Amino acid sequence: MQEKHHVVVVGGGFGGLQLVHDLKGAPVRITLIDRRNHHLFQPLLYQVATTILATSEIAWPIRHLYRDRPEVTTLLGEVQGIDRAAKAVTLASGRAIPYDTLVLATGATHAYFGHDEWAHVAPGLKTLEDATTIRRRVLLAFEQAESEEDPARRDALLTFTIIGAGPTGVELAGIIAEMAHRTLPDEFRRIDTRQARVILVEAGPRILPAFAEELSAYAMAELGKLGVEVRTGTPVTDCTAGGVRIGDSFVASCTLVWAAGVQASPAAKWLGIDADRAGRAMVDQDLTAPDNPDAFVIGDTALIKQENGAPVPGIAPAAKQQGAYVARVIRARLDGQPAPGPFRYRHQGSLATIGKRAAIIDFGRIKLKGGLAWWIWGIAHIYFLIGTRSRFAVAWSWLWIYLSGQHSARLITQKEAQRRED
Repeated sequence: MQEKHHVVVVGGGFGGLQLVHDLKGAPVRITLIDRRNHHLFQPLLYQVATTILATSEIAWPIRHLYRDRPEVTTLLGEVQGIDRAAKAVTLASGRAIPYDTLVLATGATHAYFGHDEWAHVAPGLKTLEDATTIRRRVLLAFEQAESEEDPARRDALLTFTIIGAGPTGVELAGIIAEMAHRTLPDEFRRIDTRQARVILVEAGPRILPAFAEELSAYAMAELGKLGVEVRTGTPVTDCTAGGVRIGDSFVASCTLVWAAGVQASPAAKWLGIDADRAGRAMVDQDLTAPDNPDAFVIGDTALIKQENGAPVPGIAPAAKQQGAYVARVIRARLDGQPAPGPFRYRHQGSLATIGKRAAIIDFGRIKLKGGLAWWIWGIAHIYFLIGTRSRFAVAWSWLWIYLSGQHSARLITQKEAQRRED
């Protein structure tokens, strides 16, 4: 018997999983490759970093997700390159995985704009490891401040700086401020955690630039109520273990978090095609690589323009739409049917939270803010979680925090604490 058409998907994020889901029942066999064994719900990653959720509540083993799909093979491995002539994916182990159709959904990582040396002192937030690192540093800062005798050093330990005021930066700043000012004060004896400073830095003229100005202004005001210091219009020029330089001004701060930019995976380099400054592969309107119709690039890794000329944003709904579209293209090819028209992105709205009781939602003509927006934001995120257990666990965690003000994931292991002190 002739072997089924082999689809190799690199990346188990939103785009890759949507593609595999939508190919269910198609006459294909699928190999899904990822360098981690889990799918991560990135929109809630900041809540792991800020002690609201546990890692298991927003991540699921990929193998478990496809345990009932015998046509799907999951491989734990890291791609090193692509042999376009042989139509094979090369792994770091040296193994070559041949494909009939290739889909690269390899996402993006942090971009430090030429200052990769800042990564050690200002971690970004893209993985579970990043989230637990940030959580560890935030909690250890309070613990070390409790025993610190030097007032200047104590102030630096109680100063938290978030660089970049997109949704992730705003959400991190709001939750850290709430934790310092409302959750922790009764738990420490030698320090007043309400004296902690949370600084949000944005090089541009306003926070949340992707949102309407009125929503950005509302978020700015809400952050002010939480005690967050917002500095706009001045870029960060240096990051060190002792603090951050904002323009010409130095702020002593022992905990820095980077939320200012991303860099796409090397997919464009693997395929030998052009990329933009962020490394995103410039693909055709059907999401295929130019002159390579058997290779698709989707999600944060791809650059494709909307009808208004703006790039499709690197957010989960866009990746899911692209994964679904590529699945339709593959099905049409296998059925000998005309391919669907060019990919068209349908914007479903932008959402961001400010603390635990306020949010903003921009649906275009409809804009919401405040408590109602927060409830809609929460319902939307719970809906897209995988599995009833995760939905229940996250909903319960949020309800508990909403009613009690207590975060449930404030643990530091001894080994992690020692690593930080070293």
